[in-house]
Amino acid sequence: MTVEQQARGAAGAGRRRSRKDEILEIAVGLFAARGYHGVSMDDIGAAAGVTGPALYHHFAGKEAMLAAALIPVSEGLLAGGRERAAGHPDDPRGVLESLIDFHVEFALANPAVIALHLHELDRLPEEPRRRIRRLQRLYVEEWVTVLTALHPGMPDGEARVLAHAAFGLMNSTPFLGGEVDRRRRAELLRGATLAALLA
Repeated sequence: MTVEQQARGAAGAGRRRSRKDEILEIAVGLFAARGYHGVSMDDIGAAAGVTGPALYHHFAGKEAMLAAALIPVSEGLLAGGRERAAGHPDDPRGVLESLIDFHVEFALANPAVIALHLHELDRLPEEPRRRIRRLQRLYVEEWVTVLTALHPGMPDGEARVLAHAAFGLMNSTPFLGGEVDRRRRAELLRGATLAALLA
């Protein structure tokens, strides 16, 4: 099955989504598979079943598509992280486990978006790139807060090192094969991340 066919199938799975959302999902899949510069507007249009110029009705161009894919993800991670932290007052271990569950589920559901973050973020213009970086820093601080509560005396800088190491582990999903089913992959990622952060 080609990337285009996979992208069309993914778009068809969500009947209630807007056409713009469908096109964006197709673009994300193509960017992740071929790289940002390996995909043209015509390629996206062909995968979406529309002419390339018709895409400009929804997006100003590829940069706009990339920003539309990455900014909401960063906003959602921050909002979700804050929600999980607030759900376990005075229980840093509970916060950590909830944050790990949340991020592992995100990572397993969005490997293409993670690949874009890892490889294509610098393609964005300065303003959206700075906005995403700021959202990412705020998300990291949610993890720093819980890690310093779990490890009294740990400097914030060391907690950030641990948080980024945990992200590296959980965000490995674009590189995992399909030989282990999704439920077991989630268990392995959760267990390894929790063990690393509690050590």
